[in-house]
Amino acid sequence: MHGTAQRQAHRNQPADSIRPATVQGLTFQAGGQKLLDGIDLALDRTGTTAIMGPNGAGKSLLLRLLHGLLTPSAGTVRWNGRAPDRTVRRQQAMVFQKPVLLRRSVIANVVYALKVHGLPRSQRRQRAAEALADAGLYQLARRPARVLSGGEQQRLALARAWATRPEVLFLDEPTANLDPAGAHAVERMVAEIKNRGTKIVLTTHDLGQARRLADEVVFLHRGHLIERSPAQTFFDQPQSAQARAFLSGDLVL
Repeated sequence: MHGTAQRQAHRNQPADSIRPATVQGLTFQAGGQKLLDGIDLALDRTGTTAIMGPNGAGKSLLLRLLHGLLTPSAGTVRWNGRAPDRTVRRQQAMVFQKPVLLRRSVIANVVYALKVHGLPRSQRRQRAAEALADAGLYQLARRPARVLSGGEQQRLALARAWATRPEVLFLDEPTANLDPAGAHAVERMVAEIKNRGTKIVLTTHDLGQARRLADEVVFLHRGHLIERSPAQTFFDQPQSAQARAFLSGDLVL
């Protein structure tokens, strides 16, 4: 987000905003192995941050630590000075690679999320209908959620997350299992959510997707933060040998 839209997002940011985020010395260890090791990172208030790297780099792990789903072995995650506790997480949302949907109708999935989030009952159905319309799913509102196509299910998961109006939206490989048409529809939604002022943090293995969506790239390798730069700089002038190999499709050693 740039220019007028970015300034508007800053003006609209609530006084109790959880943005920006600061990560210091973030380490996660399991089975005697450091899967993330000493990550230092700052996330801006706006825009889209793409976390990239080869398999096993720690991308999804970092996403879960940022969202507070895991407790670090060492180091800290702070959202505007606060740890990612329940209060902070209520201002965030996360969509996983394989969406988890309730055995209910499409609209009931969104209404239930709004109920859990504490939205007054009188406002839930209208907010849910608006989110489904934004996702191009309103005509499927009464259909069982689990009979939707893969792309439709992912858009429903995004609509459900967006309906809660999160300040930060985490996406873990949001189009990994989708055909090109489904991926395009999801990317369109992600871009629109960002343009409305939500901070997007996503993992992706898709270089084209990162080029289309990302404002900056965080590049991980073997649990270490190797590079962080504006997206155009990362793709045009990567600073590390590992990033250059990754972008060339070579093995990253």
